[in-house]
Amino acid sequence: MSVPSSDPKIAVLIPCYNEAQPIVHVVEDFRAALPDAEIYVYDNNSTDDTAAVARAAGAIVRVETQQGKGNVVRRMFADIEADIYVMVDGDNTYEAKIAPLLIDKLRAETLDMVSGCRVTEIQEAYRPGHRFGNWMLTGLVARIFGKRTTDMLTGYRVFSRRFVKSFPALSRGFEIETELTVHALELRMPIADVETDYIDRLPGSDSKLSTIRDGVRILKMIVFLVKEERPLLMFGMIGLAMGVVSLVLGVPIVAEFLGTGLVPRFPTAILAASVMVIAVLSVMAGLILDTVTLGRREMKRMAYLALPAVSRK
Repeated sequence: MSVPSSDPKIAVLIPCYNEAQPIVHVVEDFRAALPDAEIYVYDNNSTDDTAAVARAAGAIVRVETQQGKGNVVRRMFADIEADIYVMVDGDNTYEAKIAPLLIDKLRAETLDMVSGCRVTEIQEAYRPGHRFGNWMLTGLVARIFGKRTTDMLTGYRVFSRRFVKSFPALSRGFEIETELTVHALELRMPIADVETDYIDRLPGSDSKLSTIRDGVRILKMIVFLVKEERPLLMFGMIGLAMGVVSLVLGVPIVAEFLGTGLVPRFPTAILAASVMVIAVLSVMAGLILDTVTLGRREMKRMAYLALPAVSRK
């Protein structure tokens, strides 16, 4: 597998928390796969020797004291200057040898993000709970924002400079992958997937991802991004639901009034009218916020276009 040209500056970004055992293999493997790249390890308050081991392996080690992968990614994207960014987890579960292929694809097709989609038959490497959660959440995002990736939660990605420097990075934890994907989908960036083997962890190395806790966080991030990027959809659905409730409550009362001229259930009539008012206000709020979101999206697009596209070979 050919190594990309040394013309673009390549940075390998590795967020780490208590990965003293596998990090040496990650640094050495990416050094072999991308000899011209600068390898950065960002230690996130590790209580073991992650930083010392990474430094001894030849990585540039920096520290982010705000806990959470999202905080680390925000810091990495702000600090590091490069033309192409390779971001990978420090747990040695992704194959470094495929990195040149991901970079080649990014450059050859002038893409902004290439995701290494996990493929494995090892149950311990990709637990059924994680696999199901990824399938469910990826499908939910695809239905709302568009289906352009099959592994939304992969920790192995290659980015262009204009992606990294236009990315707002609002997340704090593992929900950062969701935000990365939605950012690309919302700006309609050219992206692609490449299948990559997902390797089992080394003995003694434990996953930091909690299926339920982090799954709930990711779901909350999806709801937040729908509110931010699709306000008319969210508030329109709320307005529609409340409108249906109002009609269910109010139609029998209106029908009885038309037939008898009486309103026997006056409190219910007030409730139905109030719910309908709230439904209309919800839809109006969605329309207003949708206009604001359009302006924000245009500003993000202009910031994105202010940077040059990734260089072709």
